[in-house]
Amino acid sequence: MARFLLQVLEREVTYKWNPKTRHKIKCLFVAALCRMTGDGSPVTFTKFEEKKNAEKGRRINTVRRLFWGTPSPPPKGPEPSESFAAVLKAYQNLEPGDFTGFLKLLKSPASRRLQSRCTTFLDTMETNHDLPVQKQSDLVQDFYQSFAEYFSRGGTSGFHEAQITQLMEHLEKLMMTRLHKWVFCHDSCDDEQKDLALQRRIRSLNWVTPEMLAVPFPNKKTSASGDPFLPAITAIIEMDAKRAPQDKLACVSKCSQHIFEALSTSNSEPANADDFLSGLIYVVLKANPPRLHSNMQYVIRFGLPHSLMAGESGYYFTNLSCAVAFIEKLDGPALNLTPEEFEGYMQRRYTPGVGSRRQQVASDTQQLLDELKGRQERLDQGVDALKVELHQWVQAVHSQFEEVTTQFSLVQQELSSQAENSQDVSSLSDEVSLQENSEDHSVVTAQGVVQE
Repeated sequence: MARFLLQVLEREVTYKWNPKTRHKIKCLFVAALCRMTGDGSPVTFTKFEEKKNAEKGRRINTVRRLFWGTPSPPPKGPEPSESFAAVLKAYQNLEPGDFTGFLKLLKSPASRRLQSRCTTFLDTMETNHDLPVQKQSDLVQDFYQSFAEYFSRGGTSGFHEAQITQLMEHLEKLMMTRLHKWVFCHDSCDDEQKDLALQRRIRSLNWVTPEMLAVPFPNKKTSASGDPFLPAITAIIEMDAKRAPQDKLACVSKCSQHIFEALSTSNSEPANADDFLSGLIYVVLKANPPRLHSNMQYVIRFGLPHSLMAGESGYYFTNLSCAVAFIEKLDGPALNLTPEEFEGYMQRRYTPGVGSRRQQVASDTQQLLDELKGRQERLDQGVDALKVELHQWVQAVHSQFEEVTTQFSLVQQELSSQAENSQDVSSLSDEVSLQENSEDHSVVTAQGVVQE
């Protein structure tokens, strides 16, 4: 029995490295040996620890052989095969966050050896992509450590801790962008099944309201597009589209910052840790992010340790883990509900806030009707005013037309009288001219008679 348990324990440690399972089997092994000895004396795990340390040593030597070419690290100081000072100077001048510049430096002649080691490690990981995911995680973490040791071995002339951290972040993004398709949601683990189970669990809890979670929410009515937590929901959904663990952590940080902004608009007081965790749980329930469990495990396995153990990103990621654990174990008392009420909500027999929602809908409908009524009244008033103006304009046009007609008649009469006067004057002038002509003729005739 003891030999069988020891074989199971060694196989679990060698291939899976699952801490919970390893601890459980270890406890069973201790209990079995205690029962076999009969005296209950404690049993040591010397051989187990030796095998564990030997396995770790083999992994480190493998990575060192890929990185340095030998199973042991080279001595500190300038390395003979390349100018360490040139590499040091090139990477020290790198601007923070300049990933493109890092790639250019890595392709430069001074970094030819570093590039070769990175390429060799990537090819090795892709060739052995069928290894258990935990073993792949150990190899990647050992490679991170070897890379950090390479840049920190320069003594006082080496890199500062902040510079090494920056280079490690660039390295992580480079390596995991390439390895993402091989190690994410690996076949050797049950991440896919847990993703489906978590999505079903979140979908079954879509009835949970902010009031049940004690999330400070605006009292004013907000539409779907006006939800203050909508930017946070969008940010957490974007996490699945990223490849590098640090980019996934950046989405978690962005989501958390949007939550704090939403809480600040919903509450006059600064948000505390409890409000933030409640808001994060609400965002996860509303977003139901795709492959959430796989994304979190991917960050844990292949992310840089300092990103998860320090800083804002580590704090936000820890809260996300707590939110997921809370959702998985959510029950009635956590929402101030009785077990019967919680079961009724889960089976869709109850709907939260039916009466209040009906009242809200009725109030909104009445408000909309009042608004439409007011708009109709204003429209009717405008139509009446327009009719009055149109009538006045028609009357003004008629009066102007009559005035013009009258003036036109007067002008016609005046023109007619002037024409008649002109005819009379013309007739009179003709008569006068005839009379003058006849007089002239008479005078001429008289003069002729006298001369005779």
